[in-house]
Amino acid sequence: MKRISVDIGGTFTDCFFVWDDKHIEAKALTTHHNLAQGFNEALDLACLRADLEREEVLAGVDSVRYATTLGTNALIERKGPKVGALVTHGFEDTIPLSRGRGYGEGLDPSQQQNLAAGQRPEPLVPRKLIRSVRERVRSDGKVVVPLDEKNVREMVRELVDNGAEALVVSFTNATENPDHEQRVLEIILEEYPAHQLGAIPVLLGHQVSGRKGEYVRATSTIVDGFLHEIMFHALGQLSNNLRESGYDKPMLVIHNSGGMAQTNSTDALQTIHSGPIAGVGAGEHLSNSTGIGHIISTDMGGTSFDIGLVPEGGVKHYDFQPTIDRWLVSVPMIHLLTLGAGGGSIASYDRIYNSIKLGPESAGSDPGPACYDRGGLKPTVTDADLLLGYLDPDNYANGYIKLSTKRARFAVEEELCDNLDIDVIEAAKLIKDSVDEQMAIGIGKELRVRGYLPEDFTMLAYGGNGPLHACGIADHAGISRILAPPFASVFSACGAGNMSQLHFHERGAHVVMYNATTRGLYDNYDEFNSIVQELESLGTADLVRQGLPVESVEHRLELDMRYGNQLVTTAVVMDIRRLTGVGDVLRMIRTFSEIYAQRYGEGSEAPEAGIRVQTIRVASYVDGDAVQFEALEHTGDRSEPEPLSHRTMHFATIDGPIDTPVYDQTALSDQNVIHGPALVTTENTTYLVEPGWRLEPTPQGAVWFLKN
Repeated sequence: MKRISVDIGGTFTDCFFVWDDKHIEAKALTTHHNLAQGFNEALDLACLRADLEREEVLAGVDSVRYATTLGTNALIERKGPKVGALVTHGFEDTIPLSRGRGYGEGLDPSQQQNLAAGQRPEPLVPRKLIRSVRERVRSDGKVVVPLDEKNVREMVRELVDNGAEALVVSFTNATENPDHEQRVLEIILEEYPAHQLGAIPVLLGHQVSGRKGEYVRATSTIVDGFLHEIMFHALGQLSNNLRESGYDKPMLVIHNSGGMAQTNSTDALQTIHSGPIAGVGAGEHLSNSTGIGHIISTDMGGTSFDIGLVPEGGVKHYDFQPTIDRWLVSVPMIHLLTLGAGGGSIASYDRIYNSIKLGPESAGSDPGPACYDRGGLKPTVTDADLLLGYLDPDNYANGYIKLSTKRARFAVEEELCDNLDIDVIEAAKLIKDSVDEQMAIGIGKELRVRGYLPEDFTMLAYGGNGPLHACGIADHAGISRILAPPFASVFSACGAGNMSQLHFHERGAHVVMYNATTRGLYDNYDEFNSIVQELESLGTADLVRQGLPVESVEHRLELDMRYGNQLVTTAVVMDIRRLTGVGDVLRMIRTFSEIYAQRYGEGSEAPEAGIRVQTIRVASYVDGDAVQFEALEHTGDRSEPEPLSHRTMHFATIDGPIDTPVYDQTALSDQNVIHGPALVTTENTTYLVEPGWRLEPTPQGAVWFLKN
């Protein structure tokens, strides 16, 4: 296997490079003005460590895979084109009204409890750029009002004349009959050929989301249109950079569905959160390979802290109507909880509570934390870690960045010490303890709302800052087992390398598996099978278009099911894909009941209320080679290694300084055990063993943190 996988984060660009039996980790600062520059720096470092030339590597690898947070950042910063929308006549206000409470989506729980004071987000499509078209299709797909083509031409001209730089078409019930949306696209191309209008994107709602729900399908298409231009240019920039360096294969982009595809088969919406989701995918692979049980994956980078849940058996949780920024969208996405808590999170003085407030603002990579000495003036978590003695100012990021203790001290004193009347070390301890507690609260909430207990889970700690803060987070969360996986500092990039090429296709449906009124079972097998066949054909066509052999394509059937009129649906993966008789219907019902009981508790099933299918979904994929994870247990004797040196450090639970042993990479042998307090520094990350913990490495490079 020869492969390059890249995770472009808000602060660092991570590179995981596989060349036969070599597995190389490398990091560089993200260059937001030109993502290719940061990629080149990370790849050059990886090539240097592998003793290879960049051109030789790019000519020899089988694939280059990108995961990026660029779309997420563009939404936050509202960097995008003017988007114009065409909707069905009479539905002009559906988007601005946003179901009447849309301004609550994307707010934290405390703000959602006071919606009267909630602030509506700045609309991606202002009301003046929404036009309606005379047409109407019934819920069964029958045309009630034919498309008024003259009206379409007038509305399109008005939108273009008003400055629309991207056009979105989202008609009522277009998922049941997309003919009108398709015809509008043809009319736009007739009115404005490419040589006149240029590269203005036109997006059709039924192509972005196949599920019913006028508002969520419209917002999905609008977000996609808003991000289209920036993703097109950024990914094009990355692709051109590869071409210039001798790479002649299609570039692959990681999707938030847990798969990947070529750039020409990728919607901008599918790239949101793709980096951290690649890490959750790697956690799933690790769980399946090693059988370590329930995993809570935690990725602490420079900008954010991402939490993903992988219960025993490696089954991920999906959101099928996730909230992206402030908008509810309809796209299958692996569930992820993101907190604004990373190494670059800014610590500020909270005047109301006379305490420290952390994030969600981040110093990012430019200017970065104050200790980077690049112009940052605000104290961050990284500044606190440096002052507490956890970071080596001369060897941070393998010497790539020199840290200034003086700048860190000045920033903390200026912002916090004077206001709180404490010394700089106490302030740094408060920052460290506060950010650990904040992340632990996120973990506890994520587990308990789904019926799990933190003590039943192994915490997977990765990302550049994950192993550094793991013990502090686990102490607050009540977790006693932490695993820093192999390639911990670039674990999300490693996960990108293990992804399969995959596409989801789905369709809203109303299938009553069991009718509680008539006590009858579903028997229209041909209708059900034809929908599944159609979705499988779409998935196969996507993959074959990307050059994959048709015989290698596999499919997985998933159904969104619910009891009676429940508002919450449960996504269920089926082990059959066709209905041939009553036995298959009962088998699907039994599978649903088992998953429901597992998730919500035995006895919570309610088949007497009826069983309905809301959405039929097919995942089409082609499996590829993956980096394998070996067993994580070691039964031999262990001994305490000799430290290289000692350093004065401070810990939140201990008063006064501690003379702490410091080790390097050679101490991470499976023959060793290291009792805290201790510090292990490597080329790409730092392992902090806090008091009350011990560190036990494994043969493949994973590291256990275990409570004494």
